[in-house]
Amino acid sequence: MASGLFALLDDIATLMDDVAVLSKVAAKKTAGILGDDLAVNAEKASGFVSDRELPVLWAIMKGSLLNKVIILPVAFLLSAFYPPAIIAILVIGGLYLAYEGAEKIYEYLVPHPKEAHSRLEPELTEEQILALEKQKIKSAITTDFILSVEIVIIAMSTVVDKPLGTQIGVVSVIALIATVGVYGIVGLIVRMDEFGYKLIALNEDLDSFSDKVGRLLVNALPWVIRFLGVVGTLALLLVSGGIFAHNINFFHHLFESWPTMVKEFVIGLVVGILVMIPVLIFKKLRKKS
Repeated sequence: MASGLFALLDDIATLMDDVAVLSKVAAKKTAGILGDDLAVNAEKASGFVSDRELPVLWAIMKGSLLNKVIILPVAFLLSAFYPPAIIAILVIGGLYLAYEGAEKIYEYLVPHPKEAHSRLEPELTEEQILALEKQKIKSAITTDFILSVEIVIIAMSTVVDKPLGTQIGVVSVIALIATVGVYGIVGLIVRMDEFGYKLIALNEDLDSFSDKVGRLLVNALPWVIRFLGVVGTLALLLVSGGIFAHNINFFHHLFESWPTMVKEFVIGLVVGILVMIPVLIFKKLRKKS
């Protein structure tokens, strides 16, 4: 009886050790998507009246948790009964990531009419504010769902040949990091300017240390979000290129003498452009009709 208990505890310890080691590997592979998730959600959670930013962020986070609850069981079932589906979904997701990265570069390089800024104006009624909030929250949760699928599938690809218990442990850890970690950081980012204004208001001195730090935080917020957007775009292309290079033989043997990072970036960019061209044509034809 005692020996059976010790054997069970040893198996649990071994499983936890495997989960810890493989979670580090999965975290590195999903870092690009997590960076993009962070940038996207920081952008979507900003632009509200300051006292509504955290409630909106909390609503998006709850939606993100629900997304994971839906996605995780489906991923585990596919892994258990039809593992090739994981690779297929991974490649399809890679096409989406490559397209998104290429589209962001295209939007930066090619001038086009900007959409009206969505910051909530103070003269709106409470009902209108709540309606706009719901609209932005829904949009953010939809985007989160797509990114969550990619995060889960990429994490799953690192342990697809491992026992189901290890898969569940590793992917669940990454999903938790992708929700609590990302939205915790987003909460700090979107409150940077508010904290800066509080520092500025600490005293009446116009050039005190708190004023300097406060102004730095206020001025840094848009740059931080912009920087995260750039890093997220590069990460999208690197992650998508890595997906193609590791799962498609043609890309795996392409540019073998090139540095891995350069090779994956170029593959991601080229594939993204090839996907983007027909999408842009379809959008233009749809707009004309």
